[in-house]
Formats: sequence, C-alpha cells, structure tokens
Amino acid sequence: MAGLPISEKGYHTAAPSAYSVRKIGAPNTLEHRIYIERDGQPLSPFHDIPLYANQEHTVLNMIVEVPRWTNAKMEISKEENLNPIKQDIKKGKLRFVRNCFPHKGYLWNYGAFPQTWEDPNVVHPETKAKGDNDPLDVCEIGELVAKPGEIKQVKVLGVMALLDEEETDWKIIVIDVKDPLAPKLNDIEDVERHLPGLLRATNEWFRIYKIPDGKPENQFAFSGECKNKKYAMDIVRECAEAWEKLITGKSPKGEISLANTTISKSPDRVDAHSQNVPRGENLQPALIDPSIDKWFFISGAPQ
Repeated sequence: MAGLPISEKGYHTAAPSAYSVRKIGAPNTLEHRIYIERDGQPLSPFHDIPLYANQEHTVLNMIVEVPRWTNAKMEISKEENLNPIKQDIKKGKLRFVRNCFPHKGYLWNYGAFPQTWEDPNVVHPETKAKGDNDPLDVCEIGELVAKPGEIKQVKVLGVMALLDEEETDWKIIVIDVKDPLAPKLNDIEDVERHLPGLLRATNEWFRIYKIPDGKPENQFAFSGECKNKKYAMDIVRECAEAWEKLITGKSPKGEISLANTTISKSPDRVDAHSQNVPRGENLQPALIDPSIDKWFFISGAPQ
C-alpha cells in the first residue's frame, strides 16, 4: 500500500477493485479462510483497509462478510493473524443462521467497517451496555448481492442498537454509493419512504433470528427505533477513535490480533512479504446439512 494517499486517520481513494481475495480451503468447512490482499500481498481487513474512502469522510469502506440470502455466519477473525474472514464456530460446529419465516438467510449484505472497534471496556451512556469487542457491524441494503471479502464503498443512513447478551451491538444501515437508489437515500427516513417495510423487517430479523437455536429473542435500545444518519456517524467516529487506541497499544487488546502491514504508529506492524499465508485455492463448497434450509415459523413474529 506504499505510495497511496493514506492519512494517519485513515482514508484513501483507491477503488474497491484494488483489493482481491485469496481463498483457502473449501467453503462450509472449518478450514475455509478468505484473506484480503492488495497487489498480491495479504493485509488485515480489520486494520489495514481505511475506514474512509474520501477526504470528506462521507464515503466509507465496508468489508462484506455475508452475502444477502445466505446462511453461513461468516465474520472477520479477530484472533487470527491478519484477520481473515472465516465461518463462525460454536461447540466445534460451523454456525448458520436459521430461516425465520418469511426471511431467507440474511436480509442484506452484512459485514463490518474496518478500523472500528466497539470497546468492551466502555459502557455507552444511552444504551447502558458495554461494547461487544468487534468491528462495527454493517447492513448494506442495495439491490446487488455481494461476495464474501468484497469491499464496497457506502454511505451511512442510520443505526439500530441491538442489546446482545448485555453488550451494545450497533447495526449501521448503509447503501452502496453506486446503487441506483443511492442518490435518493440520504438519511433514515428516506429508507422508509423508498423501501417501505425494510427497517421493520430488519428489526424483526435481529429480534428473532436466535430463537430457533433455543435462545430468547434479542432486545434493542431506543425501543428498536432506528437512529438517524447523524447519530450513526457519531457512533462510527467513536468506534474509529476506540480502534485507534487499540492499534496503537493504548487499549488492552485481549486476544485480538493487531498484526497489520500499514499502520506506522502500531507496535504490531509486520512485513507483508514475511507472512506465511498459504497459496489461494478455488475449491467447491462442501455439502451442508439439508436442515440448514429449514423454515422456522416463530410464534409472536409480527405478520
């Protein structure tokens, strides 16, 4: 990434196509990993991709983890070197979200903002809950289905505050700046105007999606209300500042891998050429249990 116009706060104008993916192992297996790279060199999507895609901080880079309509719970691995995307594991088994009628898999292209961190040592004054120790979650509502590891340039529209096991789990609502609807969507009320029912469905999805696995329904701060763009951008900035403290060693990292290839102030900066990332493979997905496609009818879900 040397030579790119990167600021210490983190932005550059490189097109998303500047990044590519390196796939290891077959999808739907414990070994599957998706590394992000640039010019053939792996980097950390958590730490090395700038949050902002323009100097005005109005366009942001989003890392897609889960394409819309799919069920595999893919996520940036915080603990592994260079933070590849992998499928979440629980009790030794791969995690899939269930289909809660009328939804199929995820409703949006789901992913994260790089260079953000929800600090678990800080209790938010309004939600009264600590951060969830992850990058900020992002729901991209454009018309195209994305691919895991894809970098999208998006604009922020609003935010929901999920309360997940006594942690604040922000869900930032965004749209790809290239989407045909993007010029008409500039704040959260525009989403309801042009995509009626989507925010209600989003709230319902997060509320009920764990019920088939025997967990209670999730709760929300603000009575489930989706806060506007200004509020959402404040959350983004807070989490960007928290990440900056994390990457520079001013906050305890716990089990998070801070290995990165571009952050000059980071004590964990590494040489990209020295990272022993396996060569890419393009293997066919492994078969999954047919029960993953089962529909669950959740009692009490609004019709």
